[in-house]
Amino acid sequence: MTSLLDPNRLKRQYASDKLDRDIVEAREKYTVPPTDFVSWALNSVRWQGNESVLDVGCGYGQYYDKVMARIPDGSYYGVDLFAGTMSSHPAQRSRLAVGDAVALPYPSGVFDVVMANHMLYHVADIDSALVEIRRVLKPNGVLMATTHSVQTMPEVRSLLRRAVIILTQQPPSAVRMPLTASDLFGLENGTRMLSRHFYAVARSELPTTMIFSTAEPLMQYMNALRDMIELYLPPDVSWGLVLDVVNDQVVQLLSQWGDLPISRLAGVLVASDHGDFIHDFLARRAQARGEAV
Repeated sequence: MTSLLDPNRLKRQYASDKLDRDIVEAREKYTVPPTDFVSWALNSVRWQGNESVLDVGCGYGQYYDKVMARIPDGSYYGVDLFAGTMSSHPAQRSRLAVGDAVALPYPSGVFDVVMANHMLYHVADIDSALVEIRRVLKPNGVLMATTHSVQTMPEVRSLLRRAVIILTQQPPSAVRMPLTASDLFGLENGTRMLSRHFYAVARSELPTTMIFSTAEPLMQYMNALRDMIELYLPPDVSWGLVLDVVNDQVVQLLSQWGDLPISRLAGVLVASDHGDFIHDFLARRAQARGEAV
């Protein structure tokens, strides 16, 4: 079975920035009330305005403009494993690099902030990536990593499971829920992973709701997730049939309720040894012990 981390699958998925843009635009369009997740996540860091920032897995630069607004005297660098996703990135080409999170092409101790937003679940060896991130951070540097919760979009999971049970010859007890990206690195297990590499980790969550009043946009959104979900379908079930059954379910639910809410839970993990939110605590503790601050 092909894995979520299969290099060929990822290369196909990120040959361009289209898939990422489609998913982000759908979330922005159908989230009620409208939510600026990027600004919310960036507000979890105590910006001084002069930071040197590395955006790992930068893609098309979703965070770029709002980061630059926070660091008028700072500098931004972006790195991604797939050059195609950076083709429309607004940063200067000299500030962008093709590179792997487990072998970052930068010297040690040069960045104040490293961002790894909605990307660590694509890395086969997350611990090695965190070692690299810590290496390029300054001693007081901060890692900011956004991701989903394992509890995100339970309605979509239920719709998919019901469709597969209807279509497969396998018993219901044998039907597995699709493995999602947040199962590999989510808010829950991500906190534990980061705590193995950093002294302190802070977790913030932002629950939101996408509301669909017709079936078509929800089906388009689910189809954008096909590459991940299709991996876990039984051999006697095709993606096209799953979409047909899910569509029938959605149409029925809309006829009864008028709207279909989809609950999303995403958030941000902020990690540091000495900086940001943990700095004041360490300073007070040192002072109480009579140690040099």
